[in-house]
Amino acid sequence: MALPSLSLSLQFGDLADAATHRAALPRHLVVRCIRHALEADAEITVRIVDAEEGQALNRDYRGRDYATNVLTFDYATEPMVMADLVLCAPVVAREAAELKKPLAQHYVHLLVHGTLHAQGWDHETGEEDAEEMEARETQILAGLGQPDPYR
Repeated sequence: MALPSLSLSLQFGDLADAATHRAALPRHLVVRCIRHALEADAEITVRIVDAEEGQALNRDYRGRDYATNVLTFDYATEPMVMADLVLCAPVVAREAAELKKPLAQHYVHLLVHGTLHAQGWDHETGEEDAEEMEARETQILAGLGQPDPYR
């Protein structure tokens, strides 16, 4: 079965350690992760931001005044998925270090996670939904040769 097509814009904000994050997120890896998580063709922008921009977006759009690892802005799911995924580089780096996993591996998980959100998956609507989303993430990540992030 062919994977869905993807039109991708990959953007890096003004990061102090942009080279580290660019190295962890080569375009071909971002495309591969997102396409494996898609159920339909898509136009997606992935933007890697600093803590200030991440906090402002989370505060302004979700009412939560802190920087979080990934924000998904979903605009359409049919006939094509249209979304922005915003990943906060300092938060992702801190979490990867705390989890003792490579930065690229944590980015892969969050790209899959954000792409599922863009298609209507939601882990905040109840325990059953969270378990279903985690199972789907784990399945996609296994297909990408990645370990289960929840173990």
